Amino acid sequence: MTPLNTVMVLVLCQWDVEADVAAVPLARHKVTQIVRSWGIPMSDDSMRDAELCAGELLANAIEYAQGRFRIVVRWTGVRLRVEVADRNPQPPARNKADDMATGGRGLLLVEALAHSWGWYPVEAGKVVWFEVAPDESVMGDARLAALVFVAQAGAQQSGLNLGDKPKAQVVP
Repeated sequence: MTPLNTVMVLVLCQWDVEADVAAVPLARHKVTQIVRSWGIPMSDDSMRDAELCAGELLANAIEYAQGRFRIVVRWTGVRLRVEVADRNPQPPARNKADDMATGGRGLLLVEALAHSWGWYPVEAGKVVWFEVAPDESVMGDARLAALVFVAQAGAQQSGLNLGDKPKAQVVP
């Protein structure tokens, strides 16, 4: 029982993932499937925010982790919490990347879209987490600014200007 005499609901799912870039879309999709299967009353915007934030934490774990890492998805009855535990004891760096940098903005996106986020050390490394509440997704100008910021970073990384059309590539 909580101090307000209500029962705390805790639904949990966890699994290990190899540190491989190909694992990011699969794991991100699995997070979404799990949340949908639990019937959590999340808006489409909140689900997209959770999926984007999960993708950023997963990409960071792959880039900086030393081997496999663990994903934990929880529903507390109030918020969705996603945790990524890796073996690297270094705290996550929330860098303010310069305009020409091709990376370093992931945690800024998490900070902008998640209700809360953080990290804590564990014996074998660290856990980085974020929480999204179904009725507290980032909306309006703040959401648009966060998404434009990330789109600009992606465009710079790929060498495109935002007004350019992507060039078709023929793969034999």
